[in-house]
Amino acid sequence: MNDNLKLGHMKLIPESEIDVPASSSFYLPHHPVPNKNGDKFRVVFDGSAKSSSGISLNDKLMVGPQLQIDLKTLLLRFRMHKITITADIEKMYRQITLQASDFQRIVWRNSPFEPIQDFRLIRIAYGTASAPYLAIKCLQQLALNEANNFPLASKAVLNDFYVDDLMSGANSFSEALELQNQLTQMLSNARLVLRKWASNCNELLNSIDSDMRLSNASLNIDNDDTVKTLGILWHPASDVFYFKITPLSFEGTL
Repeated sequence: MNDNLKLGHMKLIPESEIDVPASSSFYLPHHPVPNKNGDKFRVVFDGSAKSSSGISLNDKLMVGPQLQIDLKTLLLRFRMHKITITADIEKMYRQITLQASDFQRIVWRNSPFEPIQDFRLIRIAYGTASAPYLAIKCLQQLALNEANNFPLASKAVLNDFYVDDLMSGANSFSEALELQNQLTQMLSNARLVLRKWASNCNELLNSIDSDMRLSNASLNIDNDDTVKTLGILWHPASDVFYFKITPLSFEGTL
């Protein structure tokens, strides 16, 4: 939460603006969700929580049309590239600014000894019904706007992204390098950062700053490290997909 405040993703509401009609504001409950290791947390806002009127923010939000491409199509296209690359957009939702309103209010205090304060979220809130559409639409619109300047990147954004995950590639090193450069530059124009780069091409990986590469994206063929993307495991060195299956127990089938 302090990170959100420091980056300007939420702003303190002046006391003169706190009291507004109930129909003109909405307060979002929020809670932390830890990652698998428990060392990082994501703040989730409960857009489905009912207010005193019995209606939630998500009840009133329009979710927008389906923009996401079919997952099977994305995976099959990924397998057709000689040189493959993956990456993801850092904190994608939090990079997209919303028009200021009072329908994404929260209360927060940094410690139990401080007074509770009212804040206004000015970025897409994870947990609201319209969040996926807004994020994907902004990314796709960027690709359309920049198609003449970054043709390879524009095509990849429109066809090779699943929300914030990139799975793309090319058939030559020079084309893959140009694709990676175009993607980095085009997204940076919108203050979007591609990170956790992985590839089955060692030469391409070496051209990317080490702090922007996935830490375990090793090309040692004897290395068992895999990259988790879109719910499956990919071994870049051998360019093979793996699937983890939980064995069925006899107790669970009886």
